[in-house]
Amino acid sequence: MKAVCILFLTAALMCAQPPAGDNRDHRADELYKAIDDVMWHLKLSDIAEVDKVFYTSLPPRREPNPAAQGAGNPLIIQAYTFIPRKLDRSKKQPLIVYAHGGVHASFTTGGGSANLHIVRELIEQGYTVVAPDYRGSTGYGGGFYRQIDYGGRETDDVFAARAWMLENHAFLDPKRVGIVGWSHGGMITLMNIFDHPGAYACAYAGVPVSDLVARMGYKSESYRKIFSDPQHIGKTAADDVKEYLRRSPVTHAAKLSTPLLIHTNTNDEDVNVLEVERLIAALKAEGKKFDYKIYQDAPGGHHFNRIDTPLARESRAEVWRFLRAYLKP
Repeated sequence: MKAVCILFLTAALMCAQPPAGDNRDHRADELYKAIDDVMWHLKLSDIAEVDKVFYTSLPPRREPNPAAQGAGNPLIIQAYTFIPRKLDRSKKQPLIVYAHGGVHASFTTGGGSANLHIVRELIEQGYTVVAPDYRGSTGYGGGFYRQIDYGGRETDDVFAARAWMLENHAFLDPKRVGIVGWSHGGMITLMNIFDHPGAYACAYAGVPVSDLVARMGYKSESYRKIFSDPQHIGKTAADDVKEYLRRSPVTHAAKLSTPLLIHTNTNDEDVNVLEVERLIAALKAEGKKFDYKIYQDAPGGHHFNRIDTPLARESRAEVWRFLRAYLKP
């Protein structure tokens, strides 16, 4: 019966895949999200207690009508939680905060995100995982989608997920919290450890967006328009360099005090290696100690260590060893 349900839902997901860009059908997004929520339970309930929780974060950065009833209320964020079924809750246990990627995306089981098998690998090692759908994520309607605050309050939404887990699960150890993310999630990971020194025992940033000014220079005009749109930053990088730098990890290198591992790939077709190289150079210039590896033309490009190849599994094993040294699952 479970296999039949998975086949049915997989077919439904393929039909419900929402279009990309600002002209997307948010009703299709919401259908996709509702179906995928079931997929999380079907795929992982054998090894984890899967739940979806609601918590509050900072108010919206933009209010359509500041005088309206409820204006200024904290934004409600939803997050997935995964607790290993075999976890010994009589002892303190580590927590992983997992920030999903994408300018506009969400934490899903499919779509090439590889979230599913990454979460499974973490659970099998004994980690509890929380994965928030921060503001701007898809699947929650147009209003939530337009609250995107790239490099801004989305970072606070992810940090608030950490706080919620520690407040609601006494078995979690506040001194053994790690954070991981790839691509835009890597950027959020970096901004979390820069903004909240001491809150995380370690961090992994895979192919992280690192320098928005440089990024705007090599990306297409259609991509740049996402950021200059009024619902986003509202200006181009040329019009407001300081704001784009403020939202870039490379600007905050001096704040690093958390053990950090960075991976990048020279043939990355999304996050050009030059961005991550600039971050690495900035961290070195500040005299920071951290670990990094620049892969040379690794197959898979942007997704090189999130796919199912020997190199990807070897690279993820390096990540798990790094996390294990600090979190001790």
